Parts: sequence; structure tokens; C-alpha cells
Amino acid sequence: MSEGPTAVIGAMDAEIATLLPNLHERRTVRYGPFDVHEGTLDGHPTLLAVCGVGKANAAALAQQLLALGARRVVFTGVAGALDPDLAVGDVVVARDAVQHDVDVTGLGYAAGEVPGEPVAWPADAALRDAAFAAAEAAVAGEATVRIGRVASGDTFVAGAEAGAAIRTAFDAACAEMEGAAVAQVCHRWGVPWVVVRSISDTADHAAETDFRAFTERAAARAERVVRGLLARLDVGAGEVA
Repeated sequence: MSEGPTAVIGAMDAEIATLLPNLHERRTVRYGPFDVHEGTLDGHPTLLAVCGVGKANAAALAQQLLALGARRVVFTGVAGALDPDLAVGDVVVARDAVQHDVDVTGLGYAAGEVPGEPVAWPADAALRDAAFAAAEAAVAGEATVRIGRVASGDTFVAGAEAGAAIRTAFDAACAEMEGAAVAQVCHRWGVPWVVVRSISDTADHAAETDFRAFTERAAARAERVVRGLLARLDVGAGEVA
């Protein structure tokens, strides 16, 4: 694959807000519904953009960023915990991602399986390991960092029963609304990807309250994780150090 920038995606403005001021030589270009900020972040060519909420928005932006030459994709943001051992403030780095709301079981496919695709899309191992190391440095012992499965779907999981069902069906660590769609697009094009999610709530009846209170604090942590991940990239070789 030819040299190209790292794409960093957030679902909401708050999830990339702390990264934008650090994007040097910034040029913002409108591509359809998306503002893509091009520049360098700590010396690394970077594309920074917000997709909006949901799988369709995430897939559409991922496709546009790949068309612009993105060599790898990092999705950053918040998620609801499904693993009962996770607490608000902990970080999940995707081992893989699954779409929990896909159901073609009536035709003999597994729950979550898109026909012609794997049940879960594996994150790039080198990016996963770099993100894990960056996240551990960012939380500095104040929270837990875990590698696990990210479950995506077009629903905000705000009930304990719904969260437990997804956990049981998919052995997922956390639930959100975009990551697996980005994973699917990247997988089809052979582009490395990773999702890093800070736990904003425990996907239960208190999810909405926790989510709103935590999102801005999570953005500051996400900045440290993304910049730490980039610091582990070898720009000359285009690979993860």
C-alpha cells in the first residue's frame, strides 16, 4: 500500500474537539456532508473528521477517507460497558468488532453475520497493540485498559436486560453505534483499523445520564491516546513501531 495519512474518526464533535487545535497546517475541505480536516498531528499526516451517529454515517465517512488515501483508520469515542468488570472511565481497545443488530439467522447465518463477511472483523494487530500501549500510558493507572470485542448497532443500549443479551450473544466488552461499520469498510479494502472506546456508562438505566456527563472528559483522554498511538508509528516505514 502506498504512503498515506492516518484517518481519525469520531462520531460527535466533542470526540475530536481536543485534537483539532493540535492539527498543524490545517486545511478543511467539505466532501458531501463531511468536513475533513487535513494536516499534521505531531508530525504525522492526519485526516480528522466527524461521521455523525450510526453505522451508515460511519461507513460513508470511512469510504470517503479511504478514497482520500487514508492508510489506516482509528475510531475514537465513548461506549457503554457490557462486561460487568468494566467501569466508567475504563478503556476498551478493539480486538474485533461485530454488528449486534444484524440478524440473518433465518437463512442459516450466525447472529451478527453479514452474508459474505466474517461474523466479526479483526482489528489490525499492530494498531491494536500500539493503541493498548498508548491507552495504558494515558490512564496512568487511574483506570483499566482492556482488549475486547466491540459490538455496534443502530440503537443506544440503555437497559440492563438489552446489554446483558448482547454480552451473552456476542461476548462483547462494550456497545456503541459505529465501530463495526468502519471495520467492515476497512476490511473490504484491506486497510488497517482499530477502535478505541472510553467507557462512558454501563449500558443500563443510568446510561443517558452517565454518557452526557462523561463525554467531554473522555475527549481529553482520547486526545492522549490518539497522540500516543501516532507516536508509536514509524512514518518512514508507514508501520507501527
